[in-house]
Amino acid sequence: MVEKQRCPWPGGHADYIDYHDREWGVPCRDSLRLLEKLCLEGQQAGLSWLVVLRKREHYRHCFHGFDPHRVGRMTDAELDVLLQDPGLIRHPGKLMAIRTNALAYLRLQERGVDFSAWLWSFVGNSPRINNYRSMSEVPTQTAESQAMSKALKQAGFAFVGPTGCYAFMQSMGMVNDHLAGCFRHAECSVGAVAGEA
Repeated sequence: MVEKQRCPWPGGHADYIDYHDREWGVPCRDSLRLLEKLCLEGQQAGLSWLVVLRKREHYRHCFHGFDPHRVGRMTDAELDVLLQDPGLIRHPGKLMAIRTNALAYLRLQERGVDFSAWLWSFVGNSPRINNYRSMSEVPTQTAESQAMSKALKQAGFAFVGPTGCYAFMQSMGMVNDHLAGCFRHAECSVGAVAGEA
């Protein structure tokens, strides 16, 4: 059986390969999933996504499935307890940012802003299909991710720099950065044409 050609970044990690093959780059327009991913990208800052991926289920458990109403009501004392949890990345600013982001999300909602539509507006509401041949060609940030980062910060979100925003855009299918030779490039492009996978 011929091994499928995929992007090189998952390496030999089975859970990373599964994430690449099933999730990464699939267009997502679910506001709550987008909020979760934005929060988790903030946890990644300075680390490998693999570290966060392996802790993702525990984050979901500790932060009420990223329900913004429940997270927004979390107290400082509850967050202090989580700072002692080895299943999380024990960085005070990063953990506090999850509540900060939930509250920012709720403020947008109160103003009648559809979170998904707002984020997708930064790519013209349609996935950008790139055709990079090697990882060295893939940017770490773009004008769109810089604009998204600026808008998110103005709306009160934290840990949403332009590099993290571009990683978010890649993972949630706003841009298709699977390399041209990767079997997922075509599959995610089909999903893009349909508007959502």
